[in-house]
Amino acid sequence: MNLQGKKINFLGDSITEGYGVSCAQARYPDRIAAKYGAICRNYGISGTRIARQHTPSEDPRHDLDFPSRVAEMDPDADIVVVFGGTNDYGHGDAPIGQPSDRTCDTFWGGLHVLYRSLIEKYPAAKIVILTPLHRLNEDNPCGSKKSAPVGTLKEYVQIIREAAEYYSLPVLDLFACSGLQPAVPVIQEKYVPDGLHPNDEGQRILAELVGEFLCRC
Repeated sequence: MNLQGKKINFLGDSITEGYGVSCAQARYPDRIAAKYGAICRNYGISGTRIARQHTPSEDPRHDLDFPSRVAEMDPDADIVVVFGGTNDYGHGDAPIGQPSDRTCDTFWGGLHVLYRSLIEKYPAAKIVILTPLHRLNEDNPCGSKKSAPVGTLKEYVQIIREAAEYYSLPVLDLFACSGLQPAVPVIQEKYVPDGLHPNDEGQRILAELVGEFLCRC
């Protein structure tokens, strides 16, 4: 796909919003806009999750789950990119649920509601799913702040893959192919200083991977 002039909506969390970068131009959507001449709209909100939070967060903005924000996005997108799930693993309190769930009260259900809502709003657009990146302590089933075990990050990633497959949505598996594994000290220092959020150089890698994937779609 030629991205020149294409309108791309990026729905995401802090990584899409650009936490940890030196300037807005360093974020991966802005880099894609500059390289390919696309019109990139950033709908990233830090701290947000795909599933609905049951216990309100200290910052109400963090509880603006992905499905609830679909209606607010510009309706004329040619491409929609969804990049989330790491906060559901890290500090979301919704249970994982079952593949048959169809409400935002579980992670499985939230994915179904999100993907269905996007398909219905953008039936002619290409909807692309990005899996979460690796992060430090990703094997802890309690995430970073949960009081009881729910699942490892890899389990959340697998659910994202399966839900996207159900709707036949293309997946860029960043968990499998980004090269950004902060458990390796040199990678953390160079690309992911806090173990979660890519810095300018990490965002450059994201922009390359996402841009190339969109061109192949």
